Amino acid sequence: MRPRHVVLAVLVAVIWGVSFVATRIGLDAFSPPQLVTLRFSVAALPALVLPSPALPWSALIPVGLTLFAGQFIFQFFGIAHGMPPGLASVVVQTQALFTIVFAALALGERPTARQWLGSAVALSGLALIGLSVGGELALAGFLLTLVSPVSFAVGNVLLKRLGPADTTSLMAWLSLVPPLPALALSMALDGPLALPRALTRAPAAGLLSAAFLGLVATVLAYALWGALLRRYTTATVTPFALLVPFVGAVSSSLAFGERFGPLRLAGMALVLAGLAVIVLAPREPSVILSPSS
Repeated sequence: MRPRHVVLAVLVAVIWGVSFVATRIGLDAFSPPQLVTLRFSVAALPALVLPSPALPWSALIPVGLTLFAGQFIFQFFGIAHGMPPGLASVVVQTQALFTIVFAALALGERPTARQWLGSAVALSGLALIGLSVGGELALAGFLLTLVSPVSFAVGNVLLKRLGPADTTSLMAWLSLVPPLPALALSMALDGPLALPRALTRAPAAGLLSAAFLGLVATVLAYALWGALLRRYTTATVTPFALLVPFVGAVSSSLAFGERFGPLRLAGMALVLAGLAVIVLAPREPSVILSPSS
């Protein structure tokens, strides 16, 4: 890769890692479904000027519901219920191993021995993280967050079935899907007028968080990532995604004083080691997108 493209790949990883901190800040002002509504309402704005992908809504809606709505609703609920942002950034990356399993079941892809090994190592790390539940890590937060990579992986498989498409345009049009179900969930849980009230009362930090998640972490980051994937192979670009949990953990530690005990650190290390085995395999992995946040 050219040096400037390496810089762009690292920049995207930093954006996605820091976005876990932005999420925690945003959740101080908005409920999880409200923050999802705002994030993707902003992220969908480019759809006003970008051409629609030549795909039916019957194909786009399931992808938008799983890849975006499901992934982030559960991720945000998990963080709101006590999942530390830095730890969440690691758990969400397990979408890679779930994608391998779902692609094998739905698409008939045959995982390599190296991918199975990496998955086993990552799962053992998840088990250690699960054993560290207690104290500041609530079981509900951990389980809710764990649903996020599962939904992400389902979305990955559905996305692969769509075939090749311009990433920037596709992401913008997929962003049209989450706001309505997220808003409906907010109205059911928070009340019909809760979002307008939250917007009028939100501090500047909460509003900036929603704007950052929509414009920077979604529109800009996916546009850059898509451009890199069009220029280079998936196997070349995807390893940079391994920086996301590192940035997420470091930024959360700096912002909120998040600390990781020995058991949790061991679990995180195993998850990252397993993902490295999967992503750095000679054969291109089944992961379609980078870990997003």
